[in-house]
Amino acid sequence: MTDPKSEQKPFEPSREKALVARMARIKHKILILSGKGGVGKSTVAANLAVALQLAGRRVGLLDVDFHGPSIPKLLGIEDGSIGPGDSIVPVTFGDGLKVMSMGFLLRGADDAVVWRGPLKMKVIQQFLQDVAWGDLDDLVIDFPPGTGDEPLSVAQLIPDATGAVVVTTPQELALADVRRCIDFCRKLGIPVMGLIENMSGFVCPNCGETVDIFKRGGGEVMARKVGIPYLGRVPIDPKVVEMSDAGQPVVLAAPHSETTKAFLRIVRPILEMQTTSVEPSPMERENGKTRIALPLANGRLAMHFGHCQEFALVDVDVETNKIVGQTTEAAPSHEPGLLPKWLAEHGVNVIIAGGMGSRAQSLFVQQDIEVVVGAPSLEAEVLVKQYIDGGLASGENICDH
Repeated sequence: MTDPKSEQKPFEPSREKALVARMARIKHKILILSGKGGVGKSTVAANLAVALQLAGRRVGLLDVDFHGPSIPKLLGIEDGSIGPGDSIVPVTFGDGLKVMSMGFLLRGADDAVVWRGPLKMKVIQQFLQDVAWGDLDDLVIDFPPGTGDEPLSVAQLIPDATGAVVVTTPQELALADVRRCIDFCRKLGIPVMGLIENMSGFVCPNCGETVDIFKRGGGEVMARKVGIPYLGRVPIDPKVVEMSDAGQPVVLAAPHSETTKAFLRIVRPILEMQTTSVEPSPMERENGKTRIALPLANGRLAMHFGHCQEFALVDVDVETNKIVGQTTEAAPSHEPGLLPKWLAEHGVNVIIAGGMGSRAQSLFVQQDIEVVVGAPSLEAEVLVKQYIDGGLASGENICDH
């Protein structure tokens, strides 16, 4: 592997071709992201990888969290070693799960990574390019937390990523960071496969009752608001802590636990997406533009979607994130089921609304239109700019019928 003190040189074209060739043997690259640290992202990544393998998949697990490489500890393979050569042989866990982590490069568990950005970028490329992954169905990649330089560098090195799974906890503080994480994916053209709400309720080890310590359902509500799939919730379970410290993924060590059942439920929609395809984000349409519809009343966002006077249709250039056109259309007659078809015929990809009933939201999803609810009563151009900049502050859905 790269010597931290070696001189940095630009990547050679031949090595970049080698990276593409290596990644071409992997069918699906699943990115595990979180808007902040401390939400259990690595635990989710490890158990999802094992759950995918239990479903009969050939799986690899790549840990590129430089400052907290916890995958070796979670799998009990801290002593795993990688040998020199033209290709790096990954460490094998259990029944053939191939694992590579920054943790295998450190001399001790307490060593800090104090490398600068260019060296980190080179090591990441080596992980993708030089590790002998072989033919895989899935490569699960545990990302650094946040949306800064390191996640950006990793994302830009992975060609044809299948999509991202975003991990959050139910409280509002974590959800605010997840909104930025979703915007990060949209701006990079990475499809969002869905959101997992981790630490959702505490399972009492004595009576089995679930107590909502960090609230519950915040991730599901937010996923519905921003129009991404909700994959499910994973409870806080003392067994997970004990087994993680012992290097045993809960899906193997406690196959009948509620946590294992949660992970197995979460894997099902991920597998279903792979058998079809992950739809592109509304901000990465083929024509390079997306059209956003906003219901208006007296020039501002109407709070009740189905009773607006007119619609503002705002076109946004995907590459520049700039508004390139805006028109208004008189609202059609208020008939059940009419608006979803009418807006789809007008080329709408996204709706920003103050309030909308859950039934109406499902009809728009069927038309492949993303719905954002709970927006404030402001002018259309202001709301669209906030949306494309990732700063749209959505509140409660005031119309839930």
